[in-house]
Amino acid sequence: MSNPLALVVDDEPDILELVELTLGRMDIDCKTAENVGDAKNLLSSGHFDVCLTDMKLPDGDGIDLVRYIQEQYPNLPVAVITAHGNMELAVEALKAGAFDFVSKPVNLTMLRNLVNTALKLSNQQTGKGGSGSSGSGKRSRSNLIGTSAAMERTRATIAKLARSQAPVYISGESGVGKELVARMIHESGPRASGAFIPVNCGAIPADLMESEFFGHRKGSFTGASYDKEGLFTAASGGTLFLDEVAELPLPMQVKLLRAIQERAVRPVGGNREVPVDVRILSATHKNLADQVAEGHFRQDLYYRINVIELPVPPLRDRREDIPLLAEFFLDRLSGGEASLRPLLATDAVDALDHYGFPGNIRELENILERAMTLCEDNTIRADDLQLSVPVKIRREEDDDFPDDEDNGGGEVPVPDDLPQYLDDMEKQVITKALEEARYNKTLAAKRLGITFRALRYRLKKLGLE
Repeated sequence: MSNPLALVVDDEPDILELVELTLGRMDIDCKTAENVGDAKNLLSSGHFDVCLTDMKLPDGDGIDLVRYIQEQYPNLPVAVITAHGNMELAVEALKAGAFDFVSKPVNLTMLRNLVNTALKLSNQQTGKGGSGSSGSGKRSRSNLIGTSAAMERTRATIAKLARSQAPVYISGESGVGKELVARMIHESGPRASGAFIPVNCGAIPADLMESEFFGHRKGSFTGASYDKEGLFTAASGGTLFLDEVAELPLPMQVKLLRAIQERAVRPVGGNREVPVDVRILSATHKNLADQVAEGHFRQDLYYRINVIELPVPPLRDRREDIPLLAEFFLDRLSGGEASLRPLLATDAVDALDHYGFPGNIRELENILERAMTLCEDNTIRADDLQLSVPVKIRREEDDDFPDDEDNGGGEVPVPDDLPQYLDDMEKQVITKALEEARYNKTLAAKRLGITFRALRYRLKKLGLE
């Protein structure tokens, strides 16, 4: 099988020679061009597996060439070579469709990582992936459930973003499935064989944050009895998903920005930076632009992680997907055993269809899990759902629906922590059943209309054992 072929576009002979020599040692053949015109002629004359182009060329710039390749050769990964520190142009190139970028002076380790990742992507798209490639035939282990137009658009966007290494900011309300979307981007792209490391930025204590992200050296602080690998290093070659990124304190935002821009981290107590090859995906349920305006989030970090924004629609905007999601959750909650999976009565389906779902998909799963515990005759009815706000919500087509003032003009109270509120309600129901059964679990399960195993599962999950 012939070697991969790279197109290198630069008007500096030293750069051309360096890149050609480096790729040659990787068994990659090269063709070179010194301007946009020559590059277009070469592109039309044969197939290339990867393209590297300088930003400044005698007859144009690299971004023009990126746009041309995106239009004419959309399956060709193209990376740009930028001047050191010129992140604005690098971000502009990524938005134009560049696969990735490398800064001058060219770091050869970063260059090799970039080219290897680009070749994996090229092999995926041409079907040439071998046993070590993620290959075009590989299906993502994660999947978005639903056939609504909103989901089809989201899936199409994910497929496009998986071909890039640009940082993606996944926006949306709590419970819409932002981590699932991040996993799909990772698993659909050339880094699928690498690690996917999700981290909840709001769950790490501020004094441990730097050590968690960048690692530490033995003896660097009290309690540091061994060298520790940080999250960036653990995700090297893969994807780091920064969930609830808005919760990062400002001092940590500065250090995170440097790590992303320099593609290197310095462990606490370390005396040198360690290169890392990581794709950054981030998310938060907060409006990040508002956080910037209020001074809670650095503007430069915002622009660095928000090269491309992917909004995930709330469940109320994709109601036609509710029956499919409900079937999926009921099947999973019953362990895939059809005999244990309850049926959804017509009134329950109608109740779910008209419910507002402030907690989105996560709330739907919690509602169904609770309803499985409470239902009788293996059938979930509307009453079993115990929806925490009125079932009916206002729709544009419901012209005969009473105005707010007909209901007293007040807003429906929604708990601040809906999952905890629902768990507390379920605890009360189960505790009452146990008390009435004198803590005979078999009898309590029978009165609740669930199996003994289901009751044991609920007791363990709710901390009632």
